[in-house]
Amino acid sequence: MTKTRMWNQIHAGDCIEQMKRLPDEDVHLVFADPPFNIGYNYDVYEDRQEDAKYLDWSRDWMKEIHRVLTPDGTFWLAIGDEYAAELKILAQKELHFSCRSWVIWYYTFGVNCQKNFSRSHTHLLYFTKDPQHFTFNEDDPELRVPSARQLIYNDRRANPKGRLPDNTWILRPQELAEGFEANEDTWYFPRVAGTFKERAGFHGCQMPEQLLGRILLACSQEGEKVLDPFSGSGTTLAVAKKLKRLYLGFELSETYTEHIKQRLTTIQPGDPLLGTKEPLKSTPKKKPTKGKRS
Repeated sequence: MTKTRMWNQIHAGDCIEQMKRLPDEDVHLVFADPPFNIGYNYDVYEDRQEDAKYLDWSRDWMKEIHRVLTPDGTFWLAIGDEYAAELKILAQKELHFSCRSWVIWYYTFGVNCQKNFSRSHTHLLYFTKDPQHFTFNEDDPELRVPSARQLIYNDRRANPKGRLPDNTWILRPQELAEGFEANEDTWYFPRVAGTFKERAGFHGCQMPEQLLGRILLACSQEGEKVLDPFSGSGTTLAVAKKLKRLYLGFELSETYTEHIKQRLTTIQPGDPLLGTKEPLKSTPKKKPTKGKRS
């Protein structure tokens, strides 16, 4: 298959070998959600490698991402606690990506732990190839969110266009609505639980469409090329198609690849994203408790 015919498709195979088929500086945005090396049960991949082997492999696929990105391209990396720091340093110091932000995706329906704090977040590392030249659509009304003045105080002085999404530390939003500030670094989206309408059903680590929508709306334009080297459940490709971007995915599992192909056949450009765009609006308010606090 020629390089020009690869787009708007999902291809089964090793992402490093597949990316080698792409020309230099051809992709505008890459979103990568690789295996976290924590022993997750994938159907064809062993998710428990020695540290050095995992980091060497990560270096290889990130090197290909750097090569295929346009000079003003953007790279988002979703990763767990275990390797977030190592991969950030590798991307910056060895591959010369520029890190614009370290976002925390906070979610409800977190992983319950018996003898530790329950895990309810994923790291989203936001890199650009050039520290000065990149796409960031700060004026896109679809990217902006209600301000605290709109959401909490119903203040008439609030900008009706809203504001850019917060970087915010969050406990539980229904418990501390008045505590949100626009000076820190956490996004709140519910994880796609088994009962959710948007659940694809064949992959256990599905990203919410609204989260990918925020990233694509912020860092790409209609008609630009979006690549996901670890397509998983296919959410990046589904969102890219809905938002009228060119999309390309690689997936090691042939079974997952076939499921993604089926998912994409149900989507048309311009379809709305699934999930709640502003989850705080639908979050139940905390009921006042009686009596005094100790």
